[in-house]
Amino acid sequence: SGPAAADSSTFADAWAVIEKYRLQNKLPRRLLHHLQQGVNGKVGETVKQGDPCLHQVHSVIVGNNLLALDAAKKKAEQMGFAAEIIKSDLQGEARDAAKFLAQTACAKLRNMKNNGCSCLLSGGETTVTVAGSGMGGRNQELALAFAVEIEGQDAVSLLSAGSDGSDGPNDAAGAMVNSRTAARARQLGIEPALYLADNDSYHFFQQFDARSGEQTQLLTGPSGTNVMDIQIMLLGD
Repeated sequence: SGPAAADSSTFADAWAVIEKYRLQNKLPRRLLHHLQQGVNGKVGETVKQGDPCLHQVHSVIVGNNLLALDAAKKKAEQMGFAAEIIKSDLQGEARDAAKFLAQTACAKLRNMKNNGCSCLLSGGETTVTVAGSGMGGRNQELALAFAVEIEGQDAVSLLSAGSDGSDGPNDAAGAMVNSRTAARARQLGIEPALYLADNDSYHFFQQFDARSGEQTQLLTGPSGTNVMDIQIMLLGD
């Protein structure tokens, strides 16, 4: 992406990564040859800052994660929620992010008045260190981990989804959970912890929906845009 933007990376940078992780025998020879040609100056680098071809380029950001969160906040307020953007740069492990969001939700609930309802919004892009053999994505893993973290708490729901309609190598954009999801899954014979351990959040939600008749896995198809991920938490009755 960004064909009219300067790129500070070089062939040498790419080759340094290959050497660092000892990937020489794991990548196609054609790719290695091309990179070596670039390192040796036989293939041109991408356009760098200050190149004359960029002198007439003017870039304007027309959409980003914070703009999307702002729009979601306004919509939530129109629907009667007290809305707040708590974080627009959520990153790190999806499970750690889930714990942070669960703790934030619990703290907010303790300070809410009776019969109140709040909408907490966050956005960014988390990661998943894959240790299992399952299928999922950062949003579905975050949602499943959140369901486990928030279990037993009253009146908490979360949606986590990719704004492009994609969450990993599958057809889901993300998932929706609440404070009853984990317990309900066990009643249906689905153990959340086992699916988390196998990084198999996709099949957890697929099985949950099939057995419960609910629709917790979010399937939107490609949205045609991408401003990272969005999490929406609803608190209260």
